[in-house]
Amino acid sequence: MRKNIKITAAAASAAALALGLSACGTDSDPAAKGETGAKADTSKALVVAASPTPHADILEFVKKNLAAKEGLKLEVKEFTDYVLPNTATQNGQVDANFFQHKPYLDDFNAKQKTTIVPVVNVHLEPLGLYSKTVKDLKDIKAGQTIAVPNDTTNGGRALQLLAENGLITLKDGVGTSAKLSDVTDKKGLELKELEAATVPRALNDVDAAVINGNYAIQAKLSPAKDALALEKAEGNPYANFLAVKAGNEKDPRVEKLAGLLNSDEVKKYIEDTYKGSIVPAFGAPAKS
Repeated sequence: MRKNIKITAAAASAAALALGLSACGTDSDPAAKGETGAKADTSKALVVAASPTPHADILEFVKKNLAAKEGLKLEVKEFTDYVLPNTATQNGQVDANFFQHKPYLDDFNAKQKTTIVPVVNVHLEPLGLYSKTVKDLKDIKAGQTIAVPNDTTNGGRALQLLAENGLITLKDGVGTSAKLSDVTDKKGLELKELEAATVPRALNDVDAAVINGNYAIQAKLSPAKDALALEKAEGNPYANFLAVKAGNEKDPRVEKLAGLLNSDEVKKYIEDTYKGSIVPAFGAPAKS
């Protein structure tokens, strides 16, 4: 049985309130205020917020097989949404997070006034189109409903996937920043926006759905086998990475984890475990 901690939105909100009440501290105590620049205690465990699959799974592999050799204590906290991991990192509830790609982070920082930065790329989760009833793209017809994620970056990414496969037409040049208002021809389809985490559960209620790779795997779908259409990995800007609050990039514990996440052992684990449904994205660190 896993020992990492699963956090629901309600529990995380309660924890944040408790932290605010109990960790007020003095103005001269930067750690109590969650300020960047407080010296990291390297004897403490590095606490990382992560989506359950594959992020927490990859971190658990590192924790069980690699971390001790590097003198790294690692604690994994699972979050089931795309907001709380960043807010928890920003306010110091956790030291780092691993769940997102750069376009999502850029949008989040701009809207929430947070200062989260990427540290190192780890893997890519191709977005795919799935259906319980339709067996081929050509069988998707006018009058049917397709669910898509409702957040800015994954929603645009989903619309681009549909456009690339001839199911809709988009305004020229909108790319992955596309919104529903940029769809010039739905070709008779109804597009239903839902929170990314809930899209797999809606698959029985719609004709098809565009699902993020991690949520597809949690729903026992194989992107490599089950997707009617799948994003191409080559040149894809949506690599998922380890991230921290700006100023904490040089925390020795963060640097150790970054190295381990880009190790040959983790590369092999990703390839052997996910068999093409998720692919390593090692190389140069993600640019902030």
